Amino acid sequence: MLRAAPRDRSRAILQFGILRLPAAWGRTGTVLCKKEGDGGSPRATMWLLGGYFRGDRIRNLVTALPMVRTKAGMLWCDAPQHAAYNRPVSAPFAASHERLMRDDALYDICLVMDWNISSRRRGCGSAIFFHLARPGYTPTEGCIAVTRGDMLRLMRHFRRGTRIRIL
Repeated sequence: MLRAAPRDRSRAILQFGILRLPAAWGRTGTVLCKKEGDGGSPRATMWLLGGYFRGDRIRNLVTALPMVRTKAGMLWCDAPQHAAYNRPVSAPFAASHERLMRDDALYDICLVMDWNISSRRRGCGSAIFFHLARPGYTPTEGCIAVTRGDMLRLMRHFRRGTRIRIL
């Protein structure tokens, strides 16, 4: 479960069992009616589907989640008018997208949450991931982010279908 941190709508507190961890979320906080590009994290319950990891940076990842090693050319389509909207795609790809193998560490571990995937609607938000945070927990574009250490700690308990609830 995630809830707003006191005095900063772009910061969150993640509670998992007895753990309470700092987290980042969307720059505009939470939103009830998510739209592509609004910078908000959807106020919803989402299930973890699986994820991606940088095998050249992350070793001995322990999790029951289905994970795929990220390779160059792996992308995620965020173009609402494209048929592959909110789906993984491969380079070359002309429509708007995000690279899954980033130069920074944000997607060294990148978990896919079931936001607008099982029941997809164009323009209602794409690529709502649970990934690694920037230093200082600066806001995301709508994703959830924690430190690498906290993510590795949580990954041991995650499995397909683990619920992430954003209040």
